[in-house]
Amino acid sequence: QVQLVESGGGLVQAGGSRRLSCAASRSIFSFRNMGWYRQAPGKQRELVAVISSGGNTHYADSVKGRFTISRDNAKNTVYLQMNSLKPEDTAVYYCNAPIGTMDYWGQGTQVTVSS
Repeated sequence: QVQLVESGGGLVQAGGSRRLSCAASRSIFSFRNMGWYRQAPGKQRELVAVISSGGNTHYADSVKGRFTISRDNAKNTVYLQMNSLKPEDTAVYYCNAPIGTMDYWGQGTQVTVSS
């Protein structure tokens, strides 16, 4: 079991940057994958980025070249650096850690991009 706590959300102007953090309650060293998802009003939750324990990354086409996911195993934290933000990036961003047959989620952090 693990608790995930996101932080770093807020209001940002289009073209700006924001870094989200996801702090885990225990070591993430053994977690095979960790990811960021987002959910905009009236839309389904979608994958934004995922990072493996070996550092391999995968991004949604909509954020490629703008967002960067990283993990610091020593701090039990996963980050999402978001650059060149667009109004369509507005959403609640969730951290995810699949462990065994369970999916663990944080409470989410709101990111609002104004035009």
